[in-house]
Amino acid sequence: MADVRSFGIRDLSLWSGGPTPGQFYNFPGYSKQNEARSHTMYPSTSGTSVVGLVYNGGVMLAADSLGSYGSLARFRDVKRLFRVTDKAALACSGDIADYQFIKEVIEQKVRDDECGGYTRELNAGALHCWLTRVLYNRRSRFDPLWLECVVAGYKDNEPFLGYVDKIGTAFEAKEVATGFGLHLAVPMIREAREKKPNLTRDDAQKLLKECLKVLYYRDCRAHFKYQLADITPEGVTIHDDINMKKETNWEVANYIKGYE
Repeated sequence: MADVRSFGIRDLSLWSGGPTPGQFYNFPGYSKQNEARSHTMYPSTSGTSVVGLVYNGGVMLAADSLGSYGSLARFRDVKRLFRVTDKAALACSGDIADYQFIKEVIEQKVRDDECGGYTRELNAGALHCWLTRVLYNRRSRFDPLWLECVVAGYKDNEPFLGYVDKIGTAFEAKEVATGFGLHLAVPMIREAREKKPNLTRDDAQKLLKECLKVLYYRDCRAHFKYQLADITPEGVTIHDDINMKKETNWEVANYIKGYE
């Protein structure tokens, strides 16, 4: 390799940080093409079920506040539900780090829209479509965001509730859940809707509370503290740190085989 002095450079301090003569310059943050890239193969700290439903007059979402480090109930005050705009709210289960990342991206997107002077507010339908493209793009690059997202709000003045997962699978429904809630909460909501098709706000709140209580009993990664979001044409209202511990009864555990 040629010495820098052969290029007429005597003061080596002036050459620090620059390209080495005869070699390619490695830009900051640039990874070499021959180096193997590693991606997250599974979440380290994760959140469990999210449950949502459309009722007569709005949409309601609920998610507990536990962040599980494997099977360890490590973080007990993790917020996994947030207001995006007055027309949309988002809740996610899966990797907490990926949720925090996508939350920052969405918040920056909303700020850019406001600063750009766009007249149309980001609604739930637009957010659901955008999330579908983003998550499918990351999946196609073999670097997925390990998330199951539930978008709730309004689209064209109509209640909207949608689901998107880490590989871009997306759909809309009147009741949506992730994790264990898909197997336990959705049947409960559908049964209640069959008995009373036009659920009121109080009906929806009681039903979601009952769903989260069942999940707390049956899912070892669920928690008794949860968030509840109520999305109406007037806006998004989020109730934090709702506690249902006093309303649970663990005497039923004695009937489970193997309980001590």
